[in-house]
Amino acid sequence: MDALFPAFYILAAAGFILAIKWMNSPATARRGVIVGEIGMLLAVVGTLLRFEVVNYEWIFIAFFVGSAIGVPIAYMMPMTAVPQRTAVSHACGALASALIGTAEYYRHTPSGFVMGALVLETLLGFLTCTASLMAFGKLQEILPTRPITYKGQNFVNLGILGLAVIIGIALIISPERTWLYPIFAVLSLVFGVLLIVPIGGADMPTVIALLNSYAGLSASAMGFALDNKLLIVAGALDGSSGFILSVIMCRAMNRSFTNVLFGAFGTIQTSAAKTTEKPVRSASPEEAAEILDAARSVVIIPGYGMAVAQAQHKLREMHDILTKRGVEVRFAIHPVAGRMPGHMNVLLAEADIPYDKLVEMDEINSDFARTDVALVIGANDVVNPAATNDKTSPIAGMPILKAYEAHTVMVIKRSMSPGFAGIDNELYYMDKTLMLFGDAKSFVGSIVKELNAVGAAAASAG
Repeated sequence: MDALFPAFYILAAAGFILAIKWMNSPATARRGVIVGEIGMLLAVVGTLLRFEVVNYEWIFIAFFVGSAIGVPIAYMMPMTAVPQRTAVSHACGALASALIGTAEYYRHTPSGFVMGALVLETLLGFLTCTASLMAFGKLQEILPTRPITYKGQNFVNLGILGLAVIIGIALIISPERTWLYPIFAVLSLVFGVLLIVPIGGADMPTVIALLNSYAGLSASAMGFALDNKLLIVAGALDGSSGFILSVIMCRAMNRSFTNVLFGAFGTIQTSAAKTTEKPVRSASPEEAAEILDAARSVVIIPGYGMAVAQAQHKLREMHDILTKRGVEVRFAIHPVAGRMPGHMNVLLAEADIPYDKLVEMDEINSDFARTDVALVIGANDVVNPAATNDKTSPIAGMPILKAYEAHTVMVIKRSMSPGFAGIDNELYYMDKTLMLFGDAKSFVGSIVKELNAVGAAAASAG
């Protein structure tokens, strides 16, 4: 068995690497997921073959309990709740890592390099656990999505983290001081809470990616503490990919890590103009259908409002109708649309919208000036011209989808309420913009009905 399990680990590591590679493209993403799952299965089997495993009964009990919880969550969870489920997964993985480190400390009281790895593992594990739970609360709106700030908050946060690090160093130097460990664990847990409290909902996509990185680094450190090479590889892959994704998300929002963690982005702006004082043009489903039917090119811009309304399947119907009539229909994807990276891609793929119709921001922005209709569904800040026109705006400098350059802009929203950044959207008040007020799923359904009616009338006349 000792000669067999390294082979499982090598195959598992190869599976993880291939999974990340293949998930870079929608066309190979499904293959990547399957290979990643096979790699994880090999990792688990290889671990169970190790001679250190002495009690399979408890392992199988935990397996069945976890399956009884995980399987219903996977089947019952709506696609709109993927960010929340991801946050909970980070919390559970990080807690498992921290608890394993705690058990190893009290079992062996290691020293030197191993103790350093264990301290890093538990510090990252505990703070990621509570931070992920706080992120879940904000995403689920159990907790306020706005930033909660107070004077001297950054000094308090950094002070708690600094004290935890000092105690961690003391434990590395003198591992026998076991009374310090509970203090170290509590400080790590508290810092995780305080880390997320001042962060607003607009930064949650980046925070999710960053917590993913922390969880991976914790697992990698656990690999060093347990002398498990697969954990080192898997954790390093998770940590590095999460960090790279965080960088990409920050660039997409023109934000830095320090801004994300300490900038309180998402605060409602008291100076924002009252939307009721500005005139807007609205339209009915019938008028929207006529405009779409007469267009040659349409770009649909989905946002979180589309996800909440579950409008992706109605969008697929509208896409099919317009495409059959010779209209070019594409979907513009902003990197931070929704509440986590790739959120819109997943929802649209669920509705079987062709992958080649999903176009990233950098590729499609140059086409808006030649687009007849830009249809915005539930997106706010990612199409707000204030990012480029107003240097004092909280989103100043953030790359946006240039919907305002299209010949006609239609926006489906329930109301004129602002997005996560809490500011007015200049796009809504342009002369070329029509506001389509209502639930996204119902309104798109009404447009589909009108398009079918127009097609039936044209067929009868022919």
